Amino acid sequence: MNDKFVPGRIVVTAYPKLPDALEEAQAIAEYLKQKKIEAPFGSLNDDDLRRRVRDGAFDLLVAVGGDGTMLRAGHLCAPSGVPILGVNHGRLGFLYQVEPDGWRGMIDRLLGGEAWIERRMMLRAEHMRAGKPAGTWHALNDVVVGRGPVLRPVHVAASVDGQFLTAFVADGLIAATATGSTAYALAAGGPILPPELRNILIVPIAPHLSVDRAVVLSEGSTVTVTVHGDNAVLSVDGQAPVEMIDEDHVGVRAGDFDVKFVRFGDPGYFYRNLTAHMNQNPSIVGLPR
Repeated sequence: MNDKFVPGRIVVTAYPKLPDALEEAQAIAEYLKQKKIEAPFGSLNDDDLRRRVRDGAFDLLVAVGGDGTMLRAGHLCAPSGVPILGVNHGRLGFLYQVEPDGWRGMIDRLLGGEAWIERRMMLRAEHMRAGKPAGTWHALNDVVVGRGPVLRPVHVAASVDGQFLTAFVADGLIAATATGSTAYALAAGGPILPPELRNILIVPIAPHLSVDRAVVLSEGSTVTVTVHGDNAVLSVDGQAPVEMIDEDHVGVRAGDFDVKFVRFGDPGYFYRNLTAHMNQNPSIVGLPR
């Protein structure tokens, strides 16, 4: 387990599109004020708060929302090394330990020195076209090369550390972190990796007469995905897709920084959290059967 963590400069944020999330963030800020800690609160999209986080004004960001909120918080906080405490206000919450009705107790434990920092690897993806960089991104979950608007599979080739691995005719190819192994990669049939692993996971999406197994790369490896033909797009952590053309490729390796999450108790929380979510799909609650 890592060293104990007690923050002194805290900011509380929420994803504005989630109902009641900002109200919950305000309640957390008021509770911290009762503990003699002045913590500003606001939208995770607020430009001033984001600037202050990037400038190192805080040593903890509390994020109220769902897993998408945690991804946004991770992208914001990782470059400046600011740890994140997530309070689940969504439906699934694979990245959370703190539920909406339990944050007061967790704040008390945090201020009492019972928290520790978990580091999770990000990916660095570089899109290359005709030998020149066309874009660079960091991902907490995954980098996906998939089919575009036309409903036909893409043709891609994957190489690892410069050595050809295999070619795929598929709906796409996912390069995921251990964190992303419980996201899109899991839905595509990939294995679940413990969060501390720093390996890249490769998972094909609906492969047609191609290798249909996931591959876990050695720590430190780089995977390069090359597109053959058209109709392919690149998406990083589910963000807006970027068009790729014939012979474009994207290189994916371990990122330049980690995301830091605040955790409580022993590292076995991951498996308890996982067990609580397996055989459930809160996204379909209320749908006709």
